[in-house]
Amino acid sequence: MTAARRTVLAVPGSSDRFIAKSRGLDVDAVFLDLEDAVAPPAKADARERIVAALTSGTWRAPTVTVRVNDWSSPWTTQDAWQVVAGAGGRIDALVLPKAQDADQVRALDLVLTQAEQAAGLPTGRIGIEVQIEDAAGILHAADIARSSARLQTLVFGPGDFMASMGMATTTVGAQPPGYLGDAFHHALMTILVAARAHGLQAIDGPFVAIRDLEGFRESARRAAALGYDGKWVLHPDQVAAGNEIFTPDRAEVERSQRIVTAYDHATSMAGGAVGAIVVDDEMVDVAGLRVAQALLAKGRAAGIC
Repeated sequence: MTAARRTVLAVPGSSDRFIAKSRGLDVDAVFLDLEDAVAPPAKADARERIVAALTSGTWRAPTVTVRVNDWSSPWTTQDAWQVVAGAGGRIDALVLPKAQDADQVRALDLVLTQAEQAAGLPTGRIGIEVQIEDAAGILHAADIARSSARLQTLVFGPGDFMASMGMATTTVGAQPPGYLGDAFHHALMTILVAARAHGLQAIDGPFVAIRDLEGFRESARRAAALGYDGKWVLHPDQVAAGNEIFTPDRAEVERSQRIVTAYDHATSMAGGAVGAIVVDDEMVDVAGLRVAQALLAKGRAAGIC
């Protein structure tokens, strides 16, 4: 089963203090960042800090990843090569930002394969998470989702998406003033459909107003309601809210188990081999069974069943 990613903590790779603090936080995943959180003159040093951190300690989070720089920069290959050569055995995945097409994902896959071989690691052990962050990426989301067997998640990047669209606000992840609907709905659904069609998790990006916890909650609720698996968090204050919102309701998980158990019995010869049943005063057929099975899978991933 794919590990839960209800909360994914962003950690600047250039900060020993933030790296140390991240080790004990109750998040499902962390990513040590070499991209936006690290200034260009500090990139090389951040690589060394990340390798040192990975090889000198562990995290409470069960999933640990590294975000490399995007392919428009001069650093992508060196990022991937250095962190895999130095600490590939401690890395679950590399995060590729600003992916605009499938070729960019395949390029990272090839670099990863060579880096794993040079480091003596099994080929394909390290996964890839892809951020889709602009108009081109949205148009190619389906191609990106099927581009590599290493893919684990698709991640919505609201900041660069907002810039790409020309949205009228500087608060990344917040709804632009004056728009009454959800300005991110099309992008979120496009990414979600592409992810689900190819068995991937879908993760929402950050909400940068770290003191606006209700704003974070609203952003997270919108994504969770669509079916997203989790959201990036930037501050410890966002962690508990993110874990709560992306954990399935226990009563719904228990009901899903009742549906699955009842349907399995009803469709057997002993149960009469019927195709539709009533559970809790609602009709359940194969479609309802699949909904229940999907919610049960999320519940198991979150550790509540």
